[in-house]
Amino acid sequence: MKDKKTLIIGITGGTGSGKSTVCKAIKDSIPAENIAILEQDAYYKDQTHLSFEDRLKTNYDHPLAFDNKLLINHIDMLCEGKSIEKPIYDYELHTRKQDETVTVEPKDIIIVEGIMILEDEELRNKLDIKIYVDTEDDLRILRRIQRDIKERGRTVDSVIEQYLQTVKPAHDQFIEPYKKYSDIIIPEGGQNEVAIDIVIARIKTQLH
Repeated sequence: MKDKKTLIIGITGGTGSGKSTVCKAIKDSIPAENIAILEQDAYYKDQTHLSFEDRLKTNYDHPLAFDNKLLINHIDMLCEGKSIEKPIYDYELHTRKQDETVTVEPKDIIIVEGIMILEDEELRNKLDIKIYVDTEDDLRILRRIQRDIKERGRTVDSVIEQYLQTVKPAHDQFIEPYKKYSDIIIPEGGQNEVAIDIVIARIKTQLH
């Protein structure tokens, strides 16, 4: 068991809002031995029991797509001083990799990053500091297109179709309304250096 309380920071916002940029800025300002990151995207539910065709039908922009129970369990384990095996999600096969994980050791600071971490009440209550990255819709969709093409092997048409059918409706229903639970709202995401510096200063103060 750890004697020192782990600081859990949640960073959320819509797709392409700049969450990863904010995470990186915080991570780069803290010694590596003090911080770890858990991405909610790594905790999409295992779908190896489904055919590839059925996996394609999954709405990945709905709260039910995430295995939040496992994520919460891993947060609890890290707070207890135990290491975890974080899943790796294969976006081309639409399921978890079965023989590969990432070992995460307990740290003083755990960042939990994801689009719907405030929607789940149990998960939300685990977070000591809740940060919402707020960015205009047109900029977010452009970033989503770039990311999914470069990193996830998608086509422009498929990304736009998914955005209109599931991503935007999910944002309006499950993400935007829950920013009321955030402690800090960062407009314009990773471009807002002043806000990020203030957040980093707050984290360092609490850490010490």
